Amino acid sequence: MRRPMVALVGRPNVGKSTLFNRLIGRRVAVVSEVPGTTRDRIHGDTEWDGIVFTIVDTGGIEVEGGFHTLPLSEDSARFLPAICAQAQIAIDAADVVVMLGDAQAGVTAADEEVATILRRTTIPVIVAANKAESRASRESAADFYRLGLGQVIPVSALHGTGTGDLLDAVVSELPAQLSEEQVEDESVKIAIVGRPNVGKSSLLNRLLGEERAIVSPIPGTTRDSVDTQLAWEGTPVTLIDTAGIRRRGRIAPGVEKYSVLRALGAIRRADVAVLLIDAQEGVTSQDQHVAGFVLEDRTSVVVAVNKWDAIEKDTHTMAEYTGKLRSDLKFMDYVPVLFISALTGQRVSQVLPTALHVCAARHQRIPTGELNRLVRDAVARHAPPSKAGKRLKFYFTTQVAVDPPTFLFFVNDPRLAHFSYQRYLQNQIREKHPFPGTPLAMLFRARAEDER
Repeated sequence: MRRPMVALVGRPNVGKSTLFNRLIGRRVAVVSEVPGTTRDRIHGDTEWDGIVFTIVDTGGIEVEGGFHTLPLSEDSARFLPAICAQAQIAIDAADVVVMLGDAQAGVTAADEEVATILRRTTIPVIVAANKAESRASRESAADFYRLGLGQVIPVSALHGTGTGDLLDAVVSELPAQLSEEQVEDESVKIAIVGRPNVGKSSLLNRLLGEERAIVSPIPGTTRDSVDTQLAWEGTPVTLIDTAGIRRRGRIAPGVEKYSVLRALGAIRRADVAVLLIDAQEGVTSQDQHVAGFVLEDRTSVVVAVNKWDAIEKDTHTMAEYTGKLRSDLKFMDYVPVLFISALTGQRVSQVLPTALHVCAARHQRIPTGELNRLVRDAVARHAPPSKAGKRLKFYFTTQVAVDPPTFLFFVNDPRLAHFSYQRYLQNQIREKHPFPGTPLAMLFRARAEDER
């Protein structure tokens, strides 16, 4: 079961990124008074009352006819459609939406426009009236009730006041159990993703043994994410064919934009993504871009190099190509690589078994005792660097979740857990437990030394 997701949305410049950083306990999102600073969705994990969930920071939603308390720069205005699209993706994926407003400014026309969008969804919505540092601003927060979205909680993302009440409200709205639809659909969801014209629909047809999807050399032929059910050696599988994903700046408005949004949604709900690469062109910047989307949503991955039949080969070609591919996709060096031809069927029979093997690794759990010994030995081999004379100390480690595997480290100060050392710990874990094709989530929580 995937981790619950909470989306922070609102008009520009109400403090979404500040609140995001406050809730996850570290500075990940860039904070600025300039509207439009946040453009992409940013994910971070947090835990409250024993429940671990994902928070998504989004760019400010601005619909036509709205206005800002501060003017958008020309550069930010150019990205506005993409920013709003990313925010809509976050809303569609969320289990709970937190709409932020500015308690000092009160309800604006732009807030009302955002509220209109949120009223169309059945997802629970909580209103957080931010910047409520003074008594007057806390009292004016009640004005947000007229948006008709339900509970309003005054908070100060800058100082942290009211965030506990907000988290209590969020946790109370998170789904306690799977819906009937989710219970019925226990299939392994495998999304076939990639940039346009790499052979996604051809691979789907070859896997199914029938012409399920239209195949054309014209990029953009596939517009919807198409689900197809099948059974593989007794395991129910849902194959999802998706539209080709271009870089954001190259996505045309209209049909293509919504096709790409559906493809991104398919990545988000998939257990495993089969990332298709064109063997003749190698890894392009667009391929890296698509891989970044998969990594962002912590979906497991199998890389399939398609059109391998068109490559002139010798005994070293596959090894050399694998080395180059892993170098180009260096942030996904844990993924299995297959060399296939959707046209001839070469090695296509390995795609589903490999994807199911990766899905099984996604649900693997390491016993707590073994995990603590592994971390202790890793720290003994390579101690964490000190910062201002203070060194990171590890007290206890446990795996708190699967799908994806999530590890919680109790330490003296989470701010000392540098990214490079987190990557080192991941590599040490993978030496004993490879978790093929599966990303690992690392959470760090402070624990005082006298509480060990």
